[in-house]
Amino acid sequence: MADALPPADPDAPLTGASEPPARWPWLVFAAIALALVAVALVSAANLGRSRAVAGVRAQAENAATLAIAVLRGELEKQRAVPLILARDPDVRRALAGGDPHALDTKFSAIARETRASVIYLLDTRGVAIAASNWDEPASFVGSDYSFRDYYRKAMAEGGAEQFALGTVSNRPGLYITSRVDGAAGPLGVLVVKVEFPQVEADWKALGGQIYVTDRRGVVLLSTVEAWRFHVEQPLPPAEVAEIRRSLQFGAAPLAPLPFTRRGDLVEATGLGGRFVEARTAVPTTGWTLDVLLPVDRAIATERAGLQLIAALLLMPGLGLAAELMRRRRRAQARRLADARVKAELEQRVEARTAELAGANARLMEEMAERARAQERLSDAREELAKANRLATLGQVSAGVAHEINQPLAAIRTYAENARAFLKRGAPEGAEGALGRIVGLTERVGAITDTLRGFARRGDGAVEPTPLADAISGALMILDAPLRQSGIRPVVTAIPAELRVMGRRVELEQVLVNLMRNAIEALAGAPPAHSAAPALSLGVRMEGHEVVITVTDNGPGMSEAQVAGLFTPFRSSKAKGLGLGLVICQDIVARFGGTLTAACRPGEGCVFTIVLRRAP
Repeated sequence: MADALPPADPDAPLTGASEPPARWPWLVFAAIALALVAVALVSAANLGRSRAVAGVRAQAENAATLAIAVLRGELEKQRAVPLILARDPDVRRALAGGDPHALDTKFSAIARETRASVIYLLDTRGVAIAASNWDEPASFVGSDYSFRDYYRKAMAEGGAEQFALGTVSNRPGLYITSRVDGAAGPLGVLVVKVEFPQVEADWKALGGQIYVTDRRGVVLLSTVEAWRFHVEQPLPPAEVAEIRRSLQFGAAPLAPLPFTRRGDLVEATGLGGRFVEARTAVPTTGWTLDVLLPVDRAIATERAGLQLIAALLLMPGLGLAAELMRRRRRAQARRLADARVKAELEQRVEARTAELAGANARLMEEMAERARAQERLSDAREELAKANRLATLGQVSAGVAHEINQPLAAIRTYAENARAFLKRGAPEGAEGALGRIVGLTERVGAITDTLRGFARRGDGAVEPTPLADAISGALMILDAPLRQSGIRPVVTAIPAELRVMGRRVELEQVLVNLMRNAIEALAGAPPAHSAAPALSLGVRMEGHEVVITVTDNGPGMSEAQVAGLFTPFRSSKAKGLGLGLVICQDIVARFGGTLTAACRPGEGCVFTIVLRRAP
């Protein structure tokens, strides 16, 4: 009998009928892999650009909100000055024929305190009779400004605002006017000129470039000096001629801004790179504020990060696909090897059967016994063949199980990593950093939302306002000063349903002003009787009215100081303007309430607000 064939080695090189398949499947796989990598990198680059532009645009919008808050703060402060001065008795006496020189020094002092560029008074002819720069070579006294639009509009409508280039100083600024009325009609016009160098300096701290345009698209304010009095679009000749006639912008060329817009980005000549633009209307004015933030670095960073993530995600997938393809080809090769072994075995069995048949013919006399022996041999051969097949199958199965254990573990690891990457949106190790970035944003937002809400214009009709919300908002705004001063305010419990007639933003403004004054008083002098600095805010209801008290144990004030608290331009502070409490009293009066003060030297002060209770 011939020796039995050994089992086929699955790792042995194949020959003859088991030649390996052609290499073209690997070439196709490589082409598909390269195409996937190219598509992934291009998609990551496009997504990175979109995310970077969106992120920088959000930053630009936040910067625009802060820039508008800075500008509006300066505007609102200066707008109150001509309104208050128009009611000043000295102004009326000067316009009625009195000596106007007394106003010169008064205007000069007020201009220094308010940081106004110049304050001056025009008579009904438009001639300046008093000015804060009366003692300067370029004094406005005696100059005729009847040609100015701000004078003519103020005489006709009671007030006006115009941004223009000074004909004497040759410096740009906003002219805010208020008409002075008498019993027989208009007496004159009070003018305050405001310049914005500090506002533009504060804008530079926000990053990027910021500029403000009027209704015609003329640049009024800008962090780039060369852009001032340029235009966003060429103006019609008739409009240019009118601007030249009014001398509003002097001899400015009114040339277009050096911008090139490419899709959603802006390129500015002289600055280099590309910028994202955020445009916002400035409330209470006809102006528009634009913020330009550079975006090239953000795009490069975002693209690199996303392309790295795409590469890290593709590598395990392509590696897994290559391994599966390799195993499939090896399984196909094993099937070919098994078929070859089976064919050879069948050939040898047939040859041995023929040999036994010849011997059986020569030994006819032993046919019966040989027949039984042949039967036993056939049975044994069948069992041997079966055992051989089972052994071969066992070896193949064990080999396959051993070789796929580690790839299966790697597949599990790659799957878990891929799932983590997809959940985190970043490679391993980046999740902590990304989490910290998400936490800081949420906080400024909260401050900006608070600042933005606090910076919103508090206009509209008087309406029922939750008192608890207004007090909570004021305490949130003053949280940092209170903690720095070591003061823990005591606040009376306020029913959530208690409402007063008013407007929340302005009511918060009054409470912030009163509590801030108390904090400054407690910080500027030791509290009474050497006690710890104390500040309390009380609320009580008296019939149809709600009484709010702000009490401190500071040094207090004399009766003379208390008598002048609500007089314009009189302040007990070294650098005070004397308008804060006047404005607060005016706000409360518009609500239909009252604001009073009671102080004693060495015993602190109590400010009392009485408001109507909402029905």
